[in-house]
Amino acid sequence: MPAKTPPYVVVVPARYASTRLPGKPLLKIGGLSMIRRVAARAAQAGAAQVVVATDDDRVAAEMRGCGGDILVCMTREDHASGTDRIAEVASHFGWPDDTVVVNLQGDEPFAPAAGIRAVVDTLAGDDAPMATLATPITDAEELFDPNVVKVVRGGNGRALYFTRAPAPWARDAFAVDRHALPAAVPFLRHIGIYAYRAGFLRRVAALPRTPLEQAESLEQLRALEHGYAISVSLTPEPFPPGIDTPEDLGRAEAWLKKQGDL
Repeated sequence: MPAKTPPYVVVVPARYASTRLPGKPLLKIGGLSMIRRVAARAAQAGAAQVVVATDDDRVAAEMRGCGGDILVCMTREDHASGTDRIAEVASHFGWPDDTVVVNLQGDEPFAPAAGIRAVVDTLAGDDAPMATLATPITDAEELFDPNVVKVVRGGNGRALYFTRAPAPWARDAFAVDRHALPAAVPFLRHIGIYAYRAGFLRRVAALPRTPLEQAESLEQLRALEHGYAISVSLTPEPFPPGIDTPEDLGRAEAWLKKQGDL
């Protein structure tokens, strides 16, 4: 890892028409919209620039009314993934190829500053063109939840696969009991944050969508299927789970109350 985190920009893709949770960016958590919370986290982490990328005027109006140095970039409606949307932002601002860009998902309102910096450090410390984070799974219910993305990584710290299915499959242990996780199996929850340089971002967004990407509805699989490496580090601080469902929203409110931040 580098001694000092390199300069970086953060882009938050915010699509209004979420399938599982319509209008997700504008839903309130503790009285503040989710998209404002995510953007504020990025700014607090020390990003040189924070941009909310959206295709919806309602999201743009929400961000333009919050003040500060957070920018809004209107993007096309037909992007297949957040990565594609962010590539448009990189071209819009004309960022040089070596600009470090962090893709912070718009449903990660409690992303810790240390985690945002950690994904940049992971990219800087490896020659893989893309980096992301993970955290251990310790609960069987979480492992079997298809809304929780799992990552399997190799001994070199690079991703082997991302999936919504339980992985790795502990064959012998799960044949006996699927309500407890066996010890010594590296179950990892993928955290929805990526870092890449602008040149690679534009390159991967120009590639055709792949069968596994479409089957799992996971944008990072496009890079893997086209042969690009993704470096995976463990987050230095907990990332509360992202918000995909109404139940997640309720858990987020409860978590915030517990932290005393309401």
